Amino acid sequence: MKALRNLLDNIKPHVQKGGKFEKFHSTFDALETLFFVPNTTNKNGVHVRDAVDLKRTMAIVVMALVPALLFGIWNTGYQHFLAMGVEASFWAQVGHGALKVLPIVVVSYLVGLGVEFIFAQIRGHEVQEGFLVSGMLIPLVLPVDIPLWMVAIATIFAVIIGKEVFGGTGMNIWNPALIARAFLFFAYPSNMSGDKVWISGLTDGQGVVDGFSGATSLGQAASGMAPSHSIMESFLGMIPGSIGETSTLAILIGAAILIYTGIGSWKIMVSVFAGGYIMGLLFNLWGANALMQVDAIHHLCLGGFAFGAVFMATDPVSATRTEKGKWIYGFLIGFLAVMVRVFNPAYPEGVMLAILLMNTFAPLIDHYVVQGNIKRRLRRAKVAA
Repeated sequence: MKALRNLLDNIKPHVQKGGKFEKFHSTFDALETLFFVPNTTNKNGVHVRDAVDLKRTMAIVVMALVPALLFGIWNTGYQHFLAMGVEASFWAQVGHGALKVLPIVVVSYLVGLGVEFIFAQIRGHEVQEGFLVSGMLIPLVLPVDIPLWMVAIATIFAVIIGKEVFGGTGMNIWNPALIARAFLFFAYPSNMSGDKVWISGLTDGQGVVDGFSGATSLGQAASGMAPSHSIMESFLGMIPGSIGETSTLAILIGAAILIYTGIGSWKIMVSVFAGGYIMGLLFNLWGANALMQVDAIHHLCLGGFAFGAVFMATDPVSATRTEKGKWIYGFLIGFLAVMVRVFNPAYPEGVMLAILLMNTFAPLIDHYVVQGNIKRRLRRAKVAA
């Protein structure tokens, strides 16, 4: 590390103001702060300072996503060989999964960070760190057979329209990763839904076992059939689905990391699951169609519900900030996610729309929570007087 520090110190004068390559200062700063904690402080106003900067915060979130990524890599291989009717070793499954998943991750990071660097250079600002997390979230919410050029287009759309137009990291009102998924769903629906997109190799149909279906449990329920996977199978994640969304167990490991480090809000996570569970119970009492009859606990393990609750709803930029607001915001996400599933069988994966909708109303929730606190304090003050 000392050699790296010396190398950076030798380069630094050339990229600072007045140097030969001063226009590349933001690029150099991004690389330097990736390896070393910056020695600068906030320049405007009075702020609460903490030893953990934004890059380290984002790094912890990426670490929390690793269990879902690793399981997704293995499950991709497992589902592929299962569809082919071929017995394969663990490492063969991992190898196939890595060949399918890692290129999506690489394209997401290369394209997204490339756009971030371009905007930083144009504005003459520091490169913002927000995409360190978004670059991992985007691949994990996509089907494994998604074409790489679609990943690139969706990433560019998410960074520019979902974040940069609002002023960059910390200013966006919607989660950029969900913007990418929403863009692909409405622009290229055939690559984001159906029975063949969730398992690699099904699109060409070569070697697939007769009668094998790649339908997800949500897709089956939306079609009026009972889910073919048990609650335990859904919890463990050995089912078709988006790369990082199938294993609730792996997602909860990530949730434990976020809660232990204080990065993710446990209140939002718990309230999302509570809202989804209560809505599921209400529909179980109604029981008018197959989706209403899905066990309330099963709803929490299907589709992207758990992933959305842990990694999407808790985005500190687009979520509520008040403590009471977090409970309201999370509960409504879970409640609405299951409602969308049931009332719109053509789109059983409702957690994306629920989170984007509540992202929009998060500032309003915080506003009324703050105003309510002010009114209660004024009433107490009058009584005391």
